[in-house]
Amino acid sequence: MTAPVFKKLELVGTSNKSLSDAIANAVARAKQMEPNLRWFEVVEQRGAVIDGEIQYQVTISLGVKLE
Repeated sequence: MTAPVFKKLELVGTSNKSLSDAIANAVARAKQMEPNLRWFEVVEQRGAVIDGEIQYQVTISLGVKLE
């Protein structure tokens, strides 16, 4: 059996609620795009103020197992 190989993607998730919600949004979207999603890593956390409201933003790196 050969060792698995992964491709790496990077996404930015956003939320008006929290950083953890921004992560969950990004991972949920990634799972729709990539059924072989295996792991994620938070690369960057930041925020923005848009029309007086806080928007939480996270950059995540994702590992997708190749068939």
